[in-house]
This record gives sequence, C-alpha cells and structure tokens, in this order.
Amino acid sequence: MKTSANTGNPKRTQKDYSLPFKLQLVAEIEHGLLTKSQAKLKYGIQGDSTVTKWLQKYGNFDWENQAHTTMSKTPEQKILELEAKVKLLEKQKARAEHLAERADKKVIIFDMLVDMAEKEYDIQIRKNYTPELSKASKKNKKRL
Repeated sequence: MKTSANTGNPKRTQKDYSLPFKLQLVAEIEHGLLTKSQAKLKYGIQGDSTVTKWLQKYGNFDWENQAHTTMSKTPEQKILELEAKVKLLEKQKARAEHLAERADKKVIIFDMLVDMAEKEYDIQIRKNYTPELSKASKKNKKRL
C-alpha cells in the first residue's frame, strides 16, 4: 500500500475495502460524525464517488426520493454488521483483559520491590495511616 504525499494516509485500492469497513464508514456519515469529504481524507479513499456509491448501496437515505427512510437491510447485511460488531467487541475485550493482566503483574512486581527495599535498607516505605485525620487535614478543615 502506498502513502499519499500530502496527507500521509495510506492510498488504498478497491480490494482493500471490506464490507464491515464500508458499513462502519456509512454509519459514521449517517450519524453525523463525519462528512463525505472528511471520511475520504480520514481513511485515504481516492475515488470522488466511492463514498457516495457506498452511501447509496448501504445507507438508509432514499436517493430517488431524496428523503430519509428506514430501509430494511437484508438478512445478509444484518449478519455481516453483527459479525463485524462481535469481532470488534472481541478485540476490545481481549485488549482490556491484556491490560488488566499487565496491571496486575505490575502491582505484584511493585510490591516485591517495596518489600526488597524495606528489607535491604531497613526502612519503612509503606505508611500505616490511622483512621484519624492528620494534623494538616484538621487545620485545613477548620479554615473552611
């Protein structure tokens, strides 16, 4: 895939666009998140009429009567949309699980390092706070 010199976005060919990608782009435009020209720039789409054709083919706008209607999608389109959503959610779930596991490992390592430092230098790093407010907090509370 080549990159465009003026935008830095990758130039795409027609075979690069999957159906879930087209449906996502159409949904973004129909929900008012992007205009056609913004979508073209954001995703590196070269053809001037490509986005318009996708809107005509997959969108809910009635191009013959120039009015919005809720056209029912074919079962195949619905299945493809749902499959794309499932894949996206699975990716998000896997990423969240990975980040949670990584955070747990960091906590364990940090605790081990603090334990080692306390033993090595014979100092108490962790603070044992009592339920009472500290003197500084009491002073601040009285001022208010």
